[in-house]
Amino acid sequence: MGKITVETCEIEGLKVITPQVFGDPRGYFVETYNKNDFVEAGITCEFVQDNQSASKRGVLRGLHFQKEFPQDKLVRCINGEVFDVAVDLRRDSKTFGKWFGVVLSAENKKQFFIPKGFAHGFLVLSDYAEFAYKCSDFYHPNDEGGLIWNDPDIGVEWPLQEGVELIFSDKDTKWGGIKQF
Repeated sequence: MGKITVETCEIEGLKVITPQVFGDPRGYFVETYNKNDFVEAGITCEFVQDNQSASKRGVLRGLHFQKEFPQDKLVRCINGEVFDVAVDLRRDSKTFGKWFGVVLSAENKKQFFIPKGFAHGFLVLSDYAEFAYKCSDFYHPNDEGGLIWNDPDIGVEWPLQEGVELIFSDKDTKWGGIKQF
């Protein structure tokens, strides 16, 4: 694993991945995905879909998951900065309902691996952010589930910025809490 460093988290299965960056006066080069390195790190899923979104400061997307067609995700921020969160929804897990968050940015180039069985969301911290992610299953619009972003039973500590109003999609204001899950 010469090209990536993998940090495990207190919640089993989650991994923060830092790629090796090769820089010089012209700029930089980074290998964002190499199947061999990821297999060596214990990430053996096959990714079948890549997605990208753009959002402005204060946008909070999530917390989303797919019910019958769950997805492993490899997420990163390619422009700007986000606070990325995963919530453990694996009923047999000793960390069910617990969350973990990490700052992903174009500057730190970190990636976050989120296996099946987690809800996922992020908050944009910079003026603008582009977010890219790989998924191990296709998106099924009729299979989407979610949790409300501020569920007190989960207790995500979002890094809210003074004077910044949060921006949500309609659906993200209507999800229930983890007790309903």
